[in-house]
Amino acid sequence: MKPIRTFLVLIISSVWITVSGQNNKEVHAMEKNDSMKVIKNDEEWKRLLTPMQYHVLRKKGTEYAFTGKYDHFYEPGQYVCAACGNLLFESDTKFNSGCGWPAFYDKTSSENIITRIDRSHGMVRTEVICAKCESHLGHVFEDGPPPTGLRYCINSAALKFIADHEKK
Repeated sequence: MKPIRTFLVLIISSVWITVSGQNNKEVHAMEKNDSMKVIKNDEEWKRLLTPMQYHVLRKKGTEYAFTGKYDHFYEPGQYVCAACGNLLFESDTKFNSGCGWPAFYDKTSSENIITRIDRSHGMVRTEVICAKCESHLGHVFEDGPPPTGLRYCINSAALKFIADHEKK
């Protein structure tokens, strides 16, 4: 019985050490990412954003279809988060999906956007969130054009456009 108990103690200790090491790595990675986060309280966001931007970005609202300023806008440049300036989309990935909101078939970087399951309004969708300030941007669907087959359906109020000629 004693060899079995010793064996179990060794196994449990080994698993604990492995799990603890992984948790420490995850914590360090989270600390590194968190240092880049933009964190503001609700009053600061209200002062920084327009009422529509606040509604969309911070309260997960949406604009009415076909009303956003970037729906039929196709100038060369980049689209950044209206709340924090995080680079989200390039104009060469924008397309006219006919959905009533700006649509992109790809994001600039996987590190700049987070996706989460959204079960609101009796639907199951994939929410698109800014990784830097955790603002709601819109949703992504799997009915877009090649090469990705994705359609990032994004609120104009969540975006700020920077024209190619304005880049530093």
